[in-house]
Amino acid sequence: MRNTITLSLAALATVLSLSAARAADTVVGVSWSNFQEERWKTDEAAIKKALAAAGAKYISADAQSSAAKQLSDVEALISQGANALIILAQDSDAIGPAIAKAEAEGIPVVGYDRLIEVPYAYYITFDNKEVGRMQASEVLKVAPKGNYIFIKGSSADPNADFLFSGQMEVLKPLIDKGTIKNVGEAYTDGWLPANAQKNTEQFLTANNNKVDAVVASNDGTAGGAIAALGAQGLAGTVPVSGQDADFAALNRIALGTQTVSVWKDSRELGAKAAEIALALAKGTAANQVPGTTTFKGGPKGVAMNSTFLKPIPITKDNLNVIIEAGWVPKATVCQGVPAGKVKACD
Repeated sequence: MRNTITLSLAALATVLSLSAARAADTVVGVSWSNFQEERWKTDEAAIKKALAAAGAKYISADAQSSAAKQLSDVEALISQGANALIILAQDSDAIGPAIAKAEAEGIPVVGYDRLIEVPYAYYITFDNKEVGRMQASEVLKVAPKGNYIFIKGSSADPNADFLFSGQMEVLKPLIDKGTIKNVGEAYTDGWLPANAQKNTEQFLTANNNKVDAVVASNDGTAGGAIAALGAQGLAGTVPVSGQDADFAALNRIALGTQTVSVWKDSRELGAKAAEIALALAKGTAANQVPGTTTFKGGPKGVAMNSTFLKPIPITKDNLNVIIEAGWVPKATVCQGVPAGKVKACD
């Protein structure tokens, strides 16, 4: 009996040892489209923390806004021993050959925050149509009628169209009635603030500065739009939307030049993506990952195994929520804000 117990304990120790070894052997490669947006550093920290807690290794590459470089980056991550990949796609279609290579080598892929519409890739993001609805709804509260311009995201990113679709769910009935007029609409190449500023400048010129609202799709494009408005003395008088809860955007909300930033807690997103990548690397079937739903709302209608997290709109009225959550220091949000102007800054 004693020998049996000893053998059982030894077997258990072996199993635990092998399990730990497998975790230690897991290498998750993360391909970032770029680090131009403040938020990706937060995402990266969350992914690193979750992988370290599981005893897995993190490796990464920055495509620097180049779809071509991202293809070679993914190949490099695979050659470095990645057992799973997390990819923030620069171009959702151009990344296709990299996904095919990963599939051929049996390496699972998690499409991070941007849809890669290939069945092999798992898709994790926030509900971007809901983000768009939130953006439009908050701007509409301030400007219930008048001339609207739409500063959309990159045409190479399906999220840009998901966001716009959500915005239109709220605003199109009013556009059809004539209460709101769409006087300018443009994609923002690369999500670059400079391109958003240029588009906004052109729309302001075309409409003799008679613009009542700007529905911008993220905080970077919002910043570009606000710079254009500021040059015409309109910053703070025209409501502007955004998303990502960039620190600069939260300060703009407190100062009154931006109306809303939809907060997608990327700490939660990064941790969940790491968890999913590890599960897939261990052989869990994609449709068996806890919380998985089937998504067919992409441009091609491909059925995707997906996880969607819930966003929160942040305005001057609930800035305390994001400060109390530890996302951003109060001093950062409230820099330059006069006493008594914003409750969260008192």
